[in-house]
Amino acid sequence: MSSASRMRRGAGLVGAFTMASRVLGLAREMLQSRIIGAGAAQSAFVFAFMLPNLSRRLFGEGALTSAFLPVFKAKLESGRRDEALRLARTVSTMVTLLLGSVVLVGVAGLTAFLAARGSGASEAGAASARVFLICDLARILLPYAVFICGAAFGMAMLNATGRFFASSFVPCLLNVVWIAALGALAFASELSAVAKTTVVAWAVLGAGMLQSAFMLAALRRAGMPLRPSLRGWRDESTRLVWRNTGIAAVGAGAVQISTALDQALAQIAAPWAAAALAYADRLFELPLAVVGTAFGTVLLPTLSGHFAKGDVEGARAAFADAVRDLVALLLPAAAAVVVLAPDVVAAIYQGGAFGRDDAVRVSRALVCYAPGLVVFGLNKALVPWFHAQMDVRTPVRVSLWMVGANAAMNVAAAFALPVEWRHSGMACATVATSAATTVVLARLARRRNGPMGWRPLVRSLAPSALAALAMALALAALRFFAFPAPAVTPGERFCRLAAEIAIGGAVWATLSPLPRRLAARLARRFLRR
Repeated sequence: MSSASRMRRGAGLVGAFTMASRVLGLAREMLQSRIIGAGAAQSAFVFAFMLPNLSRRLFGEGALTSAFLPVFKAKLESGRRDEALRLARTVSTMVTLLLGSVVLVGVAGLTAFLAARGSGASEAGAASARVFLICDLARILLPYAVFICGAAFGMAMLNATGRFFASSFVPCLLNVVWIAALGALAFASELSAVAKTTVVAWAVLGAGMLQSAFMLAALRRAGMPLRPSLRGWRDESTRLVWRNTGIAAVGAGAVQISTALDQALAQIAAPWAAAALAYADRLFELPLAVVGTAFGTVLLPTLSGHFAKGDVEGARAAFADAVRDLVALLLPAAAAVVVLAPDVVAAIYQGGAFGRDDAVRVSRALVCYAPGLVVFGLNKALVPWFHAQMDVRTPVRVSLWMVGANAAMNVAAAFALPVEWRHSGMACATVATSAATTVVLARLARRRNGPMGWRPLVRSLAPSALAALAMALALAALRFFAFPAPAVTPGERFCRLAAEIAIGGAVWATLSPLPRRLAARLARRFLRR
């Protein structure tokens, strides 16, 4: 099987489980929106949950994984499996000790802060009460960082050996536990929104323990058991991993600081702004994760394998195949989201504690996020191109330049725009800076490795772009002529959205060459077998 075929097969498997995880996540958000709503309590939970997620993106699937995986893959490719396993055990032990220490200090500090200020919490205003709630939720959620980072590290090891099943299934566990907790809260209507978010926070922590245990068991079945060990902490490969991690952490840390600043600005912009952005981001992440994350997950070990063997042409061909399929899938998704955002938000979120005003706010942010589907997808393909060559400096330098621009635009949006549009301006700033990052990375990749074949790629994607445009026009006409009035009941909203998706999908499948190309690949594979 060729490298491109293996990559597509792995991306298909990752995409299938990612789709399952995102569908479960969508069901989770549907329950959370109706049970907790989109008010101050949800905004506080979003900010508190961001803190362990920052650690996950830095140590779980960000700087550390990007620095570790190429070195680990190179050892496997050269037949040094024992050295690769020793490296994994040493690095995982070191990062667990580091994260554990940080979490202990953080929990102790938050506990002391709440104990010192607890006496005045009852007389505090709305803003101060939200700060107390954020600190209380963060104290529960911080230990989640240790468990999810351990699980993400194990996922990287399995991906490097071509085992994508277990690593793709792990995110589903979080959503299953979360949905179970929300299902129980549906029968506890007497609880306040604050009490409900606290229950959800404890459920998330329990899910993190389950994810970590599942991944450790999967690694043991794969013959790569992770045990605490510091035997190789002086090895050159371990030092290389940490050097590259330190370099990448500068950029990743800056990006995460920017994310934290965005969340803080959203808290200031309006009590509901952080919740509205989070709900919009969940919908935006559904197609991005299924397509972009799937290809990005498989692309890094694939490119690492090519570069470890010195096969630059093979890496370039794998990259071009991934980008062609990725963009062809994300273009219609972006076009559909722009047109159908109000109907999507109303069908999925509206009801219970989530009112019509909340739906309008979330749909505005979703429309602003929609063009970013293609941009973020390309970014997920370009960053592994550098990481696979053990070059973490280039993406870091680019991200550092863009963090400042993103922060400036978000500050302007949070203070200069009308209150109801501030969160939308922040979403637009995120997309704009990501687009600039993608353009710069593409130019640097060409300078480093020669022509990347962008012009042939663009020409080959023209029919897919026209099909996406035709689908968007058909959906706009359908909404204008067939569904001019807003749907009232939940059943009407779901039926309308299902009809729009079916008709839009039919138009795209008829006009786009991608479904025919995929069908031809499946037919050739069947005939070969």
